[in-house]
Amino acid sequence: MRINIKSYAVLAVVTTLLFASPAMANDANDKATDLTFAGNAALVSQYRFRGVSQSDEDMAVQAGLTASHASGLYVGAWGSSLAGFGSYGGSNTELDLYAGFRKEIGDLAVDVGLLWYLYPGTDRTDYAEPYAALSGTVGPASLKLGAAYAPKQDAIGDADNLYVYTDGSVAIPGAPVTLKAHLGYTTGSGATLAGPHGDYVDWLIGADATWKMLTLGIAYVDTDIGKTAADAFYTSGTTRGRTIVDGAAVVSLTASF
Repeated sequence: MRINIKSYAVLAVVTTLLFASPAMANDANDKATDLTFAGNAALVSQYRFRGVSQSDEDMAVQAGLTASHASGLYVGAWGSSLAGFGSYGGSNTELDLYAGFRKEIGDLAVDVGLLWYLYPGTDRTDYAEPYAALSGTVGPASLKLGAAYAPKQDAIGDADNLYVYTDGSVAIPGAPVTLKAHLGYTTGSGATLAGPHGDYVDWLIGADATWKMLTLGIAYVDTDIGKTAADAFYTSGTTRGRTIVDGAAVVSLTASF
């Protein structure tokens, strides 16, 4: 297992702040009851982004913090350690900053915002991606349909990129277990976001078990990216590329605050 000290140090600072967030939230709520905070910290067996391993199939440390206002406005940050194809040097850390607006309209919730991907210690690798999602319930199932669009930028080359996806989950009655599934489609030729030829499908199926503030998750993640194309795109002709896009079980342990 490869461990990047700089990457873990950055995330350790974020995680420390998360453990302090409940007290911060209480102080903030005393002054403005419309403002709430939510944080999380996680260990994952590998970090898969749209089906592709960004941690070279190694363990990753992740953490996030979101501040939400009763009006529907929110801002937040999320980070993960990186390795292999997903790293760009520097601290080998991905830091996502986001801001958006979420509003419930009847039985549906609309969410629109902007996400900025940053890679501390690197140059000309950050990029912006507006997003929108619609979520609701159908019987016992929670469903979500979303899209994220990255226009032409230096980090992704002379092309744009579109990602559309759907998520679904069903809680098992009488048990702290939720079944989950995901299906996504990437189209475009941005080198940072897209797979070989820019078009591919990724999917996930799994389950989460929750106890108090802890959630243990397991999922099978896969893509339809071919082995030859993956090797050529991700590793310049070696056979390593196929291993970060083929099917794999991903285990996670998340603490929410």
